[in-house]
Amino acid sequence: MADHSRFQSHVGEQRFELLVNAVTDYALYMLDAEGYVATWNPGARRFKGYEPEEIIGRHFSQFFTDEDRAAGVPQRALKTAATEGKFECEGWRVRKDGTRMWVHAVIDPIRGDEGELIGFAKITRDITERRNAHIELEEARAALFQSQKLQALGELTGGIAHDFNNLMTVIRGSADLLRRDDLPEEKRRRYLDAIVETADRASTLTGQLLAFSRRQKLNPEVADLNMRLDAFGDVLERTLGSRIAVTLDLAPSLWMTEVDPTQLETALLNAAINARDAMPDGGSLTFRTCNASEAEGDFVCIEITDTGEGMPEEVLGRVFEPFFTTKPVGKGTGLGLSQIHGFAAQSGGRSEIHSVPGEGTSLRIFLPRVEKEMTPATSESHRPTRGEGRVLLVEDNDHVRDFAEHLLADLGYEVLSAASGEEALALLEKERVDVVFSDVVMPELSGLGLARIVAERYPGLPVVLATGYSEEIVEGAAGELEILSKPYGAETLGAALARALGVRDE
Repeated sequence: MADHSRFQSHVGEQRFELLVNAVTDYALYMLDAEGYVATWNPGARRFKGYEPEEIIGRHFSQFFTDEDRAAGVPQRALKTAATEGKFECEGWRVRKDGTRMWVHAVIDPIRGDEGELIGFAKITRDITERRNAHIELEEARAALFQSQKLQALGELTGGIAHDFNNLMTVIRGSADLLRRDDLPEEKRRRYLDAIVETADRASTLTGQLLAFSRRQKLNPEVADLNMRLDAFGDVLERTLGSRIAVTLDLAPSLWMTEVDPTQLETALLNAAINARDAMPDGGSLTFRTCNASEAEGDFVCIEITDTGEGMPEEVLGRVFEPFFTTKPVGKGTGLGLSQIHGFAAQSGGRSEIHSVPGEGTSLRIFLPRVEKEMTPATSESHRPTRGEGRVLLVEDNDHVRDFAEHLLADLGYEVLSAASGEEALALLEKERVDVVFSDVVMPELSGLGLARIVAERYPGLPVVLATGYSEEIVEGAAGELEILSKPYGAETLGAALARALGVRDE
């Protein structure tokens, strides 16, 4: 019986040795308790280039790179295997000829009958080709992503250039005609009105782009969306015409939300116009509200559903991109849905769109719930507020600075001008001013940086900052700041300066 057991053991050892020697895709070898090589299989010889007589008895650390040996990586590997029961990693190893290969390595401890450590089993696989293939795939993906970004940037800049060239054509043509001395007063007024109207359209265009980038300036108010939609119904009916049936399905006990009312109305109008264009033969448009509780929190939802043509998947995936449109040339800018997307995101919510070709489209806007009282309605004056005092104007753009100087003078202010923040600080050291009016984006010292220095050196001196971006960029600034959105005119500039100076419009 004992002889039979020894025979089985001998056969088992032979079979195991045959198995190990037959493996050529893996380096399978053993180390003693100190890390010296005790066995060596053909796979190890093929990967690492050493014959058994060259490597058995030598320390396995020689397979590691110089930097890994200097960092103590081989010793940590054995310690981890002994204490935690396994060591596994990927990294560089060095062949006999000095070349490197990227390997996946596993070290397992081998223990005796009493649990004592007697050595280690080492399994190594050369995965250099797999790693190189992965790197090439990632590089290809990065190149594709960069190409897609450049394509999107080209479409974006092309769209901006196209729309602004149209606007500038109207402005430049009207301005040229206004230079004529023999121009009748009626035409003079018409061309002036065209310039003002086109400038407003340009402001709307930049506002839509800023909405998409989530950098527009918002003036949020606590609002009941049911009331907003009910009041907006007349505007929708006039805009959409009699061929579109508008239905309001307003949920009772709707939660409050906090939104910029102007941007909300713009988003609703953009959605309605898109729906109208998708229903050339008429149809129905439903505005539905509801409360929505989700894992991310509580939201108020506005759903706009039409019975139009719908959109295929390839179009649906791009509808929120600025200037992407399926409409004919001249029939749309492709900024409507991008404005909705940016407005919802900047308001703390999100937008979703679902569509089925031939069945219609459903757009949902989710806005966060707030536990606040509704903001009371206020009336605003629409005449410029005149003032008095000395304004330090800080603007690095020569044309804008020249325009602002004349505008401030027309409002009744004495003006000192500076082309940079540094120049403004130099003037403040020797001149008395009542208020600082500065652009935000300037080289070297920004308007925000200037405001902080003014607050430190001249406490109580009011600062008004003009920006085309979100008010978020001036959060945390020292001092009390009045923020004025670009583009500004006599009315908005006069009101901002009056607020900063504590002047009330009589």
